[in-house]
Amino acid sequence: MKFKTLFFVLFCTVHSYAIDFNEIVSTFSADKSALQRKFSNHLSDVYFIRFTQFYSDWKVKLETIDFDSLSKEQKVDYVLLRNYIEKSTYFHQLAQKEFDSVKFVAEKAKEIYDFNEKRKSGITPKSSQLAGIFDATEKAFRNQINTIKNTNPFSNWQNADLAAKVIKALIKATEESFAFYNEYNPDFMWWMQQPHQKLMKTLEEYELAVRQNYINTSVKDDGSGIIGKPLGREALLKDLKFEFIAYTPEQLIEEANKQFAWCENEMLKASQAMGFGKDWKKALEKVKQSYVAPGEWQEDVNHLANEAVQFIEDRNLITVPPLAKETWRMTMLSAEAQKISPFFLGGEVIQIAYPTAGMEYDDKMMSMRGNNPYFSRATVQHELIPGHHLQIFMMDRYKPYRMLFETPFWIEGWGLYWEFNLWDKQFPRTPEEKIGMLFWRMHRCARIIFSLNYHLEKMTPQQCIDFLVDKVGHERANASAEVRRSFMGGYGPLYQIAYMTGGLQFYSLRKQLVDSGKMSEKEFHDTILQNNAMPVEIVKAILTGEELKKEASPKWKFLD
Repeated sequence: MKFKTLFFVLFCTVHSYAIDFNEIVSTFSADKSALQRKFSNHLSDVYFIRFTQFYSDWKVKLETIDFDSLSKEQKVDYVLLRNYIEKSTYFHQLAQKEFDSVKFVAEKAKEIYDFNEKRKSGITPKSSQLAGIFDATEKAFRNQINTIKNTNPFSNWQNADLAAKVIKALIKATEESFAFYNEYNPDFMWWMQQPHQKLMKTLEEYELAVRQNYINTSVKDDGSGIIGKPLGREALLKDLKFEFIAYTPEQLIEEANKQFAWCENEMLKASQAMGFGKDWKKALEKVKQSYVAPGEWQEDVNHLANEAVQFIEDRNLITVPPLAKETWRMTMLSAEAQKISPFFLGGEVIQIAYPTAGMEYDDKMMSMRGNNPYFSRATVQHELIPGHHLQIFMMDRYKPYRMLFETPFWIEGWGLYWEFNLWDKQFPRTPEEKIGMLFWRMHRCARIIFSLNYHLEKMTPQQCIDFLVDKVGHERANASAEVRRSFMGGYGPLYQIAYMTGGLQFYSLRKQLVDSGKMSEKEFHDTILQNNAMPVEIVKAILTGEELKKEASPKWKFLD
């Protein structure tokens, strides 16, 4: 009750003055970060209980605000924060449900969890008593190892993997607590070193037993070596709603197939112009052979970056601050990093994928072919200017509190939108340059198709790899890296579909406002960046001046 009372006293103090969503959102972000640091074991009861309370308290706090009295800009922030809290609550509840299904593996360690939490406040333990707790807990887990091996308690490998992570998180937290007192508290050292060492050894054996013992009703590895976790249709629909996408996964796949057909038709035109007739894959192969020698690629990247900036500035398409042009720089991706990211990564630093000396011959050739100048002409501007570097530069300077609402549909959609826009403006001048841009456009279509089908459990990782190789023309190693990145790279389930889907949203909005003459192109682009990150349907509300409702939900049929 003390926390809740303080919570509302603080809020009422803020609320008695003009509402400042900069402060409200910044406070929410700071509070969340503070609690994540405090409750650092994110696979524990105390973590889930505390964050359930946190999201619930903030829902109540928002309800005390009179939505109808807010300005249009304040309503935008209200809707964004409300949506963020609802999304966080939903996925928090999903995570808790999964945790609850496996937490029995650590039920013998309740007193160890209590010790770990009390340690954060510096409470001095009764070392002799704690040693007895560690000893008894070790014996309990030693017995549990045999039980796990004999019963196979998990219905599939995903549950077993999560249960093992619960034990691993317990080990990490207990090691931190032990290190806090050890070498500092003589009594603790005398009593605890041997029981702690014994318990940690047993927990490590227990973790391995938990991870390996499950009923083999699902395939862990289809031969690709890529192990992900399909989200399922229900959770996909929920996630799409939180991103303000008013379409089903099946409708998005259908649109991706339409976009792919357009790309193939344009590929045929470019192939014929190069003298390869209808065999566009031969034209694609010719383009791949344009790779540059090792040690020279970074200068070409610099040229491509400056070429894109010159193109957009000559046409007055967007404001590019001089400091944004000055501050971007390069690094090289390691051979290990290229297993996950076989192409560029970008922002203020563009991370270049090109072969390193220690790579195998085949891997070197695939990296060079997959990062040829024609392919890269379509991606350097995506990563730097007017893409991610310019985005981040502006986000740091305009309404930075809205970074909380960052979404890949805004981030990656913006970069992909510029590929659409530059194509329309004849940025690709030759058939080879067109093939370079079309390759990536096809790739973004393929991302929607394979990633949604994977999460709908209609495609396996190996089928996704084969799809990229056979349908798009990827090098196999690059296709494997791309699929690995999609399902094992720490990205959300909608991340890969966000490129083209977000790009289509921005493209539709541009047609509505710029092509109709309601806004200049520069005003359109500058206004988007100066309002920072958010679902693109909310961007639409800002640009068109439409009133947002308190219970705002996705309605925009941008594909129509």
